Amino acid sequence: MSSQYSYERELRGILAAWDEVLAAVTKAFDEYTKAQYYMIKKAPFLVIRAAGSFGEDLVALRGDVGFPIEVKASKHPLFHFSNTQRLKLQQDEFIRICKTTGTLPIYAFRLKNVRGGDPWRIFTMDMENLKGINKLIYDRVPKLGRTASGYFKMPWEDGMPLGKFIEYLCR
Repeated sequence: MSSQYSYERELRGILAAWDEVLAAVTKAFDEYTKAQYYMIKKAPFLVIRAAGSFGEDLVALRGDVGFPIEVKASKHPLFHFSNTQRLKLQQDEFIRICKTTGTLPIYAFRLKNVRGGDPWRIFTMDMENLKGINKLIYDRVPKLGRTASGYFKMPWEDGMPLGKFIEYLCR
């Protein structure tokens, strides 16, 4: 993939089961992880790039489930959510919308420069009042951590590999 190919577009192509994206992303994967990714072809998502600036980068929809996704990428395996006022407002609005609508927020963390393995990790955050499939997914997906000062953090190694997430969603 070209250097201008964004990680949002990469995730969009994976979840939408685009052949060219799946082939490019999984070419160095082991057979098991590659098979997990290709399970998305059985039940792909309609993935819409969100135009808003309040947290959701993508919205993934399918007949049985849908969720907003915030995409983060870093070359460091610990992603610290910034303490800037703009990002704090963005997070607060994302949380408020998800709580109000009973929607499961998904955070997708792409670790840059990973070779030969699944570079994506999936997280969610503590939520209440989820029902149905959202509750089932919520119970399986790791939650965002917090720093001593109360800001969110995502340790990449604590997340659910995207291949495992896809396998769970496509069983």
